[in-house]
Amino acid sequence: MTPTRLALTLTAATALLLTATPARADGTDPSQPPDTAPSAAAPVKIDPTSPNLKLPEGATLAAPKVLDIKSVVEDQSGDERREDTNADVTFALQAEVLFSKDSAKLSDDAKSRITTIADEIKKQNATQIRVFGFTDNLGSAAHGDVLSRQRANAVQAVLDQDLNDPNITFEVRGYGEQYPIADNSTEEGRRKNRRVEVSFPRTQD
Repeated sequence: MTPTRLALTLTAATALLLTATPARADGTDPSQPPDTAPSAAAPVKIDPTSPNLKLPEGATLAAPKVLDIKSVVEDQSGDERREDTNADVTFALQAEVLFSKDSAKLSDDAKSRITTIADEIKKQNATQIRVFGFTDNLGSAAHGDVLSRQRANAVQAVLDQDLNDPNITFEVRGYGEQYPIADNSTEEGRRKNRRVEVSFPRTQD
């Protein structure tokens, strides 16, 4: 073989090595990054109006679920909050607008607020009323339990007088510092926790 022919042969072999694609045992395309393979085919579209759309034999539709919609309205001062759900109506009155500090004696303004709640109870034709008292975490837990119960009793007494209905039953409890709705480490939070809640079943919109 002449030197010129040998040079041409080596050049051709080099070109083949440079342009050949390396073989892969798994058969994947090396130019495609991992995890970029095409996703599964899009779900088949179903026409809900099609007369051929039927449930399998023996199958039934699940019962429709009614969402529990909650509406919360709070007055500008934050002294009174009303919460409505599909099942119940709850009024929360801050203790400061009902009582003096560390007292269970109702103020004159408190009685007018409670009368407004009684009017809503009449509107809803409710016969089961829950009156729950709550305090903050200052002082002893035992004192908070007693004070919250005394305050709940005071609110219940006005409701009972306004409603004047022997068919109505009351559930009255004092929970003290249990079930806080705000942070007890701040005065603003403690103020929200000192409250009396009145709740009853909702029957009217």
